[in-house]
Amino acid sequence: MRIEVGSKCLRNRVLRWVGGLMGVVCLSAALVSCGGGTNTISGGGTGAINVTLTDPPSCAFPNGAFDHVYVTIRSVQAHTSATADDNSSGWQELAPQLNTQPKQIDLFSAASNTCLLTALGSNAALPAGAYQQIRLLLVSNDGGGGPLPASNACAGQGFNCVFLHGVNTPVELQLSSQANTGLKIPPGQIVGGPITVAAGKDVDLNIDFNACASIIEQGNGPFRLKPVLTAGQVSTNTTGISGQVVDQVTLQPITLGANGAALVALEQQAQDGSGTDVIFEETVTDSNGNFNFCPLPSGATFDVVAVAINGAGVAYNATVAVGVPGGTNLGKIPLTAEAGTSTGPTTFQGFVTAKSGSAAATIDASVSALQTISIGNNLARDVTIPAEGPSIASLSVSSSSACPSGAPSNSNCAGYTLIEPASNPRVGIFSAGTISSYSIPAPAPVPYKIRANAAVPLSGGTSDCVPSFAITNQDASGNSLKALAGTTVPVKEIDFSGCS
Repeated sequence: MRIEVGSKCLRNRVLRWVGGLMGVVCLSAALVSCGGGTNTISGGGTGAINVTLTDPPSCAFPNGAFDHVYVTIRSVQAHTSATADDNSSGWQELAPQLNTQPKQIDLFSAASNTCLLTALGSNAALPAGAYQQIRLLLVSNDGGGGPLPASNACAGQGFNCVFLHGVNTPVELQLSSQANTGLKIPPGQIVGGPITVAAGKDVDLNIDFNACASIIEQGNGPFRLKPVLTAGQVSTNTTGISGQVVDQVTLQPITLGANGAALVALEQQAQDGSGTDVIFEETVTDSNGNFNFCPLPSGATFDVVAVAINGAGVAYNATVAVGVPGGTNLGKIPLTAEAGTSTGPTTFQGFVTAKSGSAAATIDASVSALQTISIGNNLARDVTIPAEGPSIASLSVSSSSACPSGAPSNSNCAGYTLIEPASNPRVGIFSAGTISSYSIPAPAPVPYKIRANAAVPLSGGTSDCVPSFAITNQDASGNSLKALAGTTVPVKEIDFSGCS
């Protein structure tokens, strides 16, 4: 999901919802600069703010389990201090009309690959300054005694809910207590640092909500919101990245069928020193293989990763375009279908455990699959490979009953599944305004790594455990982890300790 604080050029466009991603709007988001510290309002004067919201499609059925996800937004606020807490003075309203007229939105209301947005607020005056936090608040599921939306699609299941595919009865989407105080984007997840508002100017701001990673099913239910947020300032609507995913042989769009999936992810390197590309934003292609991410943070570059499984169950390799700037149309992005007697994706399955000292610990874990690519000059990079269904497995590690044999004593555990291509990636390097060619996928073996991140439950992504992330390249038998077409591969257990 993206929340965009818009300029005049965006206000002149048609604003509507871009849905289809198993999206969940953030309960709240905070923009925190990498440097921390405090920025006070300087220079006086005000700027104009418009707030809109988008959600590129990615995890709606058949790529996910949901037909609808409803959230009800009651406030969007900003602060100039990176250290301001929930009760600090100085929070500024970006969409004051929501205070009296909360807005309920179906994040899956439409599928589109154009830059069409839903307006949350317009022309709010904002004191000039460098804003390091933004938080978005939802109406609590009990109504909270405040203003309520004009209508409520959740029908007795609170004001935030999900509809499973083919089921007409809503299921409450549980919120944390911070639904009333705001959740924050962790430091290092703001592209370009604080959001600067100058007197007499307006500003564009995108907040991307990785909806695939943001709904946790706790056991067999209920569902809980665990927002995963990134953000960045944009200046115009010409910063997008677009292209078309095609079959490498025919150069035609891959025929997906009812059970097919073609996913495209924008990625940037994580700010944790691992050098790993993590997903910034993700979408699915349309029926002609087209995708469009827009607008994007000004001056930023991304790695673009595309994968597909066609309607016949044939998996294609990942294709990676490295170092792509905003404002680029990549044209045709070729994917190579698996060949041979064994085809189909690989299913990776494993467990994550957590403990604190000698006691079991409860954490939220995010698990993703990585492949290593060569980016020239003997340099390599691990990139996240989008999976069929959720590209990031979101886990509530909260029960010892889920622990497999051999798990650390006094631990909580949770299992995950990732369905990935059983082939090596193609790679193209963006240079001089284009990608001249993509490499040929290397033959087998097909090595993988699995990465897990640990976070404090209901915190909006605050890191937990020591260390807070782990990467394994081994299977459950201690051998190198490799993809095998049409096969389930057990992964070495990932154990977190030192958790809160």
